[in-house]
Amino acid sequence: MEIPVHPALAASIAAAPNGNLTFLVTAYGKPFTAAGFGGWFRDRCDEAGLDHCTAHGLRKASARRLTEAGCTSHEIMAITGHRSLAEAERYTRAADQKRGAVSAFGKLAKATGAAS
Repeated sequence: MEIPVHPALAASIAAAPNGNLTFLVTAYGKPFTAAGFGGWFRDRCDEAGLDHCTAHGLRKASARRLTEAGCTSHEIMAITGHRSLAEAERYTRAADQKRGAVSAFGKLAKATGAAS
């Protein structure tokens, strides 16, 4: 996948000391495997008292925020790496529902001449 670097992340990377092309590395200086990173992240969350947080939760939160920003399911898939619309839409349903409800009430108010 090829994903542009968000400007805020680019600034953080530029400010961080590094000597490796991989920015998140194990204690041995090697890149994490997907499972290894998930376990490491889980440990850091537990240490911080954030037992409800996970690396997977970041992916879900990203999908929700992209949905709330008006991104299409295909745009979200391009960022999150989901391979099917069904996968991407599973994470965006709640945000889509909220946005749809607000939009529907706005249309109803316009159609009936009521203030929204």
